[in-house]
Amino acid sequence: MNIIVCIKQVPDTAEVRIDPVTKTLIREGVPAIVNPFDLYAAEEAIRLKERYGGKTIAISMGPPQAEEALREVVSMGIDEAILITDEQFRGSDTLATSYTLAKAIQKLGDYDLILCGKQAIDGDTAQVGPGIAEWLSLPQVTYVGKIEAIKDNKAKVWRLIEGGHEILEVPLPAVFTVVKEINEPRLPSLRGKLRAKSMTIPRWGGKELEVDPRYVGLEGSPTQVVEIFTPEIKKGGEIFHGPIEEGVEKLYQFLKERGFV
Repeated sequence: MNIIVCIKQVPDTAEVRIDPVTKTLIREGVPAIVNPFDLYAAEEAIRLKERYGGKTIAISMGPPQAEEALREVVSMGIDEAILITDEQFRGSDTLATSYTLAKAIQKLGDYDLILCGKQAIDGDTAQVGPGIAEWLSLPQVTYVGKIEAIKDNKAKVWRLIEGGHEILEVPLPAVFTVVKEINEPRLPSLRGKLRAKSMTIPRWGGKELEVDPRYVGLEGSPTQVVEIFTPEIKKGGEIFHGPIEEGVEKLYQFLKERGFV
């Protein structure tokens, strides 16, 4: 069973900076981490390989330093890694990103399952996983909290929904986006760290993927950021004192004067 895991290197949330001209994240020189939700996807890929055999491959699209994120999941136990990087991919929104990752997956070819974290913490859109499924015309299940079994080219999964879960049977290959309830990511081993450090990670760009330039980078990104600003922090309030009956009446009048009731 061959499993592809899509991971992303994201800025440390305390260090986010925005380019005021392009309205995109500044990643160069900014401390970065593996998107936390993607670690659950990597862990699940490793566990599925341990159960069913096969191979795991991690791919990431980003600047050259995103190679560090790939080495981290390799140190956990992922078998192979590929970095998708090219200047023409700079500024890609979720549509352009999912297109580029889909082209890389097409180039890889032999796969049974594609795993992604449910969303990235720098954008919180949860769109890339479903986007990959659409570009590849594959079935998809989002918010997967458990992969119960894989048999006869079908996967039985538990999908988290409000108030519970639903159980689905899905033909493979498919795309699953996973939530943190699915597992607990393992720590890298010393052997894994040594292997990751010495591994040569291939880099694929637009030429290798034979992308259509209309669908990548800023040109291929229909999402446009019009304005970026720091929200104004408003402080204040009013405290009502006295018996609870008087307090309720004062609160009612307060809300009524402001049109809330």
